[in-house]
Amino acid sequence: MHIAAKWLNSYLQPGDLAPAQIEHALIDAGFEIESSEALSGGDTRFDVAITSNRGDALSVVGLAREAAAKTGRAFKFPTTGGMTKPEPAASGDVASAITLENLVPAACPLFTLRVIKGVKVGPSPKWLVDALESVGQRSINNVVDVTNFINFELGNPCHVFDLAKLAPTPGSGKPAIVVREATEGEKLLTLDGKQRVLKGSDIVVADGARAQGLAGIMGGGDSEVSNSTVDVALEVATWDPVKVRTTARRLQIRTDASHRYERIVDARTLEHAARRAASLIVEVAGGQLLSGSLTAGRPLEPRLVVNLRPARCSAILGTPVSADEIAGLLQRIEIGVEKQADTLRCTIPVFRPDLTREIDLIEEVARLRGLDKIPLAEKLPVAVKRPQDSVRARRAIGSALSGLGFFETVTFSFTRPERAAAFIASDLAIVGVDDDRRGEEPTLRPSVLTGLLACRKANLDARVTNPGGIRLYETAAAYAQKPGTTESVEHRNLGLLMDVPFAGKSATLAEKQDGLRALRGTIESLVRTLGGQRALATLKFEAATPHAKAFDAGSYAKITLDAKPLGYCSLLAHDAGALFGIDIPLAAAELSLATLLAAFPPKSQVALLPEFPSVERDLSPVVAESVTWDKVASVVDTVRVSAARIESCAFIGTYRGKQLGQGKKSVTLRVTFRDKAKTLRHEEVDPEIAAIMDRLKQDVSAEFRTA
Repeated sequence: MHIAAKWLNSYLQPGDLAPAQIEHALIDAGFEIESSEALSGGDTRFDVAITSNRGDALSVVGLAREAAAKTGRAFKFPTTGGMTKPEPAASGDVASAITLENLVPAACPLFTLRVIKGVKVGPSPKWLVDALESVGQRSINNVVDVTNFINFELGNPCHVFDLAKLAPTPGSGKPAIVVREATEGEKLLTLDGKQRVLKGSDIVVADGARAQGLAGIMGGGDSEVSNSTVDVALEVATWDPVKVRTTARRLQIRTDASHRYERIVDARTLEHAARRAASLIVEVAGGQLLSGSLTAGRPLEPRLVVNLRPARCSAILGTPVSADEIAGLLQRIEIGVEKQADTLRCTIPVFRPDLTREIDLIEEVARLRGLDKIPLAEKLPVAVKRPQDSVRARRAIGSALSGLGFFETVTFSFTRPERAAAFIASDLAIVGVDDDRRGEEPTLRPSVLTGLLACRKANLDARVTNPGGIRLYETAAAYAQKPGTTESVEHRNLGLLMDVPFAGKSATLAEKQDGLRALRGTIESLVRTLGGQRALATLKFEAATPHAKAFDAGSYAKITLDAKPLGYCSLLAHDAGALFGIDIPLAAAELSLATLLAAFPPKSQVALLPEFPSVERDLSPVVAESVTWDKVASVVDTVRVSAARIESCAFIGTYRGKQLGQGKKSVTLRVTFRDKAKTLRHEEVDPEIAAIMDRLKQDVSAEFRTA
């Protein structure tokens, strides 16, 4: 950011800071001076490095405010009037001259239009030329120079259209401005004389017929102001930073406007900038300002209020700072401060969107007070505290999985588009990056499993083996976006990947089921480790339709914990493994890390040991292949409600054979009975066994083989 000493001093009272004083004040305020040079007429130009969070400092006014705060001078904010004349009187109505429509308020939070008729385009006055040249800008004409002046003075980019060159929308008869998405392949001649080919995601400022400007980046050549221009439309707007950055990078355009919009131009600053720009145009080019303005976008947000505790500020800085001193420092940079009991209620100015938290305000106090005022202690007191629960829970996850034979991995966040497509949910879209350096992997992973599978492929190629198969896990972010928008969906998940051991040339159904049960056991162990036995009691597996085509439909299960979605587990479909060059059966799961961590710490359950022994009875109902274990267990739970002596039900195994018939299987379950008052005899549980058998016959069409 280039600034000139004379221009900066024009906003100070008294405005007599020497170049050396300006340099010292800005450096002390946290702004690096990369270079300085002497200009003709005794002026000095500085090249100031502005960090990406300080978009407000990309203006002479912003840096003048900082210099005033550091030197104790009064800061004079520029009025809406011009340099020598008051704000002009309005004539006519802007709505009679032009129409405005904003079709993309998410990308354009606010768009304003004013119209000035009868301007005389020509050379700029000396003060305006000198101001622009002092920051390295060349003069173009008086109207365009005003927009550049406002850009550097206030940090509000603005643009003027030749009103006569704007086409009306069908049926309106008046010139029109329409803020919309570009059509795919639409062409736009920008002010630099280049023909740009646009994508459908680009935002343009158009008239009723074609695009007339690239939103937030550069105006269009077809509506450029020239010496023959008589009437102008003045645009002052703000744009979504991500949209501007994405389009600017793709088209390799970097302008003063895009540089500022990428760092946020607050919609609440537009009104003053528009009024000042209109006033200056009338001053330097004449003409009549039509009354009113057209605006389109979202309602303005209220000013943010952040509470600051003086005691917390003193603790962070390591030195006492009184509430009065804090208030005085913050008020220098136009932060409103209202004193309360033990808190300062701070109203954030609209030009500082970077201030959102108490710690941000504490940093401002340190910066304005001077970092040299913070004492350097020879020794730092250290209070020993146990790790936070979230840290302890993560350690517990790692310890539990390591004990179960899993190896932790750290994999890349990018994957190939075809791999991402296999793991993306049907209601989401994959996120790609427009970057040639990404090569074959330009897509952010929608699932942690893509990285685990790539790692498993590397181990497979290296012929790495492990008794019982290789087991991998990773805690990482997965990315997606809502279809048709740029709204991102990001989750931090725990991914689990396990080999399914098999003895023959290929895995049998029983071996695949054993692998899936081992994965289920892993998840149950994790939940028990994190939340204890009570959390485990709320863990549910429910057969469901896979959310993505990478998973086997017959083995996919949704998982809930305490009635909250936890994730899913499944065997991988053969085609999904083939995408990674893997031809061995694999079981996989992906769990929400936030839900897992919320179960921590484990709650202990203390109970007396039973006084009397239990009785165990095995049942082997023959059921259809489609009947799941959950269904069988739920039948036993139904009987258990009225049979108090049923203590538990456990899965033992599954048998398949020709004698059972096609599509049949025998599921063996073990039911445990216990009476709290006496020792049970086997024949005493016969009624409960009969009830379970009857209910199994009724609910799942079970059959029982006879000897």
